[in-house]
Amino acid sequence: MWMFLLEQSPRSYATRVRIFLSARPDSAMAPRLCLGISVIIFVYAASLSRNVVLSLKCISNVDLIISTSACAHIGWKHGVSFYKPIGIPDGFSCLGHYCQSNEKPLRGFVLVAREAAKQQDCCTLNSECMPALQNPVDYSLVWSSHEGSDENFDGCGYFWLPQPPEGYKALGFLVTNKSEKPVLEEVKCVRTDLTGACETCGLIADTHSKLSNIPLLIWRTRPLHRGIYGRGVSVGTFYCSSDWNTREMLNIACLQKLDLNLCAMPSMDQIHALVRHYGPTVFFHPDEVYLPSSVSWFFRNGALLYSRSNSVGQAIDAEGSNLPSGGTNDGEYWIDLPCDSARENVKHGDLESAKLYLHIKPALGGTFTDIAMWVFCPFNGPGTLKVGMMNIALSKVGQHVGDWEHFTLRISNFTGELWSIYFSQHSGGEWVDAFDLEFIEGNKAVIYSSKNGHASFPHPGTYIQGSSKLGIGVRNDAARSDHIVDSSRQYEIVAAEYLGDGVVKEPGWLQYMREWGPTIVYDSRKELDKIIKVFPSPVKYSMENICNKLPLELYGEEGPSGPKEKNNWIGDERW
Repeated sequence: MWMFLLEQSPRSYATRVRIFLSARPDSAMAPRLCLGISVIIFVYAASLSRNVVLSLKCISNVDLIISTSACAHIGWKHGVSFYKPIGIPDGFSCLGHYCQSNEKPLRGFVLVAREAAKQQDCCTLNSECMPALQNPVDYSLVWSSHEGSDENFDGCGYFWLPQPPEGYKALGFLVTNKSEKPVLEEVKCVRTDLTGACETCGLIADTHSKLSNIPLLIWRTRPLHRGIYGRGVSVGTFYCSSDWNTREMLNIACLQKLDLNLCAMPSMDQIHALVRHYGPTVFFHPDEVYLPSSVSWFFRNGALLYSRSNSVGQAIDAEGSNLPSGGTNDGEYWIDLPCDSARENVKHGDLESAKLYLHIKPALGGTFTDIAMWVFCPFNGPGTLKVGMMNIALSKVGQHVGDWEHFTLRISNFTGELWSIYFSQHSGGEWVDAFDLEFIEGNKAVIYSSKNGHASFPHPGTYIQGSSKLGIGVRNDAARSDHIVDSSRQYEIVAAEYLGDGVVKEPGWLQYMREWGPTIVYDSRKELDKIIKVFPSPVKYSMENICNKLPLELYGEEGPSGPKEKNNWIGDERW
């Protein structure tokens, strides 16, 4: 078995006071989720004949190597700084250096590693007889501001890629302020079968060298294979290259678990403690008329199940146990509002019954816990088109029955710290770091749900889905009001597959994989085309292009599917 043992060292810098690095909301957290405790253990099955414990410590104590604030003369477009981990415990080794923007508070980590134990009996594979960690055999210079010379060095750094021995991979780059190569013992490479592919996920900064104008691009990285069954573990390092094309296989890797052991994930008691401690408050717009409700309220108040073979709607019990379960979204069944006078009442929801439906799942190989919080609204209202200073209320575009939206809390399993929140916005979304969130009480963040569309945003304001540069697109208006749902109290855990069968009883409606609203009979695109035609040609052309790129759900052409049918149920969020 391979075992990764992860520990955390104290931080050497301050973060925002609202983020408690060692938060322990409840004594029930102590047994398994390491909030303020130094050790998390992951088990990796490599073979039946050899056991190795690879210990990993999460280091947040860092030393500045270079900062680009002194390098504006060579064209750094964004200020960044590069750091090396310090205070590395005896026997542990660096896997690479850390980089982040100067525009944000210093907050991050890099992992350091050691091979803690091994069993010397026979190996089934030659690779399993090799040490888990090895020094590189050399370094290659990726980039420097003066092409490798110390003469007239301007403090802008030398960037080195470790050259691993055969059967090993580098997990990060090193940065120095001298042209001489780092010593080979400065960093370790990891045996190939313990690594996985990684990819870039956001440009941090770019510049060019002073003499030859060779570019340098700095990227964040993430494991290529993510989601519930993803085994990749990020080590916190960055990727750098002189090539804008990062679609090819990168020359560094991430760690990869060789089994799905998830012993660092929270127990049921710990999940409840985390939700009570971090559960955000959701604010709906003051002019919102299509409010959320519980699913059971929706069913009890007249929602009906239809099918291709039966045009007469069938009542649905409060738990949804008579809904068809499993299968795929084949269009055979759909849910609709009641046909009688209750229809308008159900459209407007019931805030008192509303709750968040929670899906707890591992992220990044079990080093983080994702708490996806789903909110249900019986109806999604029409949109508003913004064209420059004009706002055009749409009568039908965007309308549909049964609206599911969500946001996701990502919590570090090293510390129990709220790391970031994902804000789902129709067909996409964004991760927002904890220090960029608004907080209403203690560690409880604020979520703004947009008027009519219920997309999630971190701050109040008007967000344009389309072209913010041209000022053309569908408005998403977000603001505080008295319409709130407190997810730290109003929630229900509906799924946590990693806990095992039967630990969480999934409701019947969660297994319903078809549409939560009917396919509409009107052509919403015709409404947009009528509006577009009245504008002059340059604006008309831009509007047509933007409208063609809007997600289909904004046109309201069919009801959305439920949470479990979404690809981010088992996969990672869309970012």
